[in-house]
Amino acid sequence: MRLLVGLGNPGGAYARNRHNIGWMAADEIVRRHSFGLWRSRFHGQLAEGNLAGEKVLVLKPETYMNLSGQAVAAAVRFHKIANGDVLVLHDELDLPPGKVRVKRGGGAGGHNGLKSIDAHLGNDYWRIRLGIGHPGDKTLVTPWVLGDFAKADEAWLAPLLEAVAAQLPLLLGGDENAFMTRLAQAVPVAKPKKNDITGDS
Repeated sequence: MRLLVGLGNPGGAYARNRHNIGWMAADEIVRRHSFGLWRSRFHGQLAEGNLAGEKVLVLKPETYMNLSGQAVAAAVRFHKIANGDVLVLHDELDLPPGKVRVKRGGGAGGHNGLKSIDAHLGNDYWRIRLGIGHPGDKTLVTPWVLGDFAKADEAWLAPLLEAVAAQLPLLLGGDENAFMTRLAQAVPVAKPKKNDITGDS
């Protein structure tokens, strides 16, 4: 059994925030692969399905980003899931918009959702890092991540979410290189617009 976690904040005000790209990816995975209906479990929303020949749970914590580890730990404990079978989808400032990197373990890089999960599980789980770009000034990071995606971002955002969902069975099947190659082929990488922290363009 695998646990996929899409990080984000609950509520309509956050739905299109850059910080919620993990939630967006989780929604697309559940939709594309016809998982069961979302239901309230483990301090979040949970959907179940099958991918790559095994049962997969998709969790969207509703604890707000800074307490994501509470929801993840509750699901891991209940289902007795090993850390190596946990994959967390999250926004990544240090990657250009549309770029993706996959790694197991490592630091949280200042990401409060990852810090919370690390505190509950340790850091030996998989991270699917979804690039949102950096505003260019650390004082602008908070309004950047909590700002909505710009209309122009749809050129790479929609293909990214679709490709992650479509190619996920490759990653779950152990072919990380094929997963990354397919994503690179499918997603146009945009240059970050450093002066846009509102998402209004």
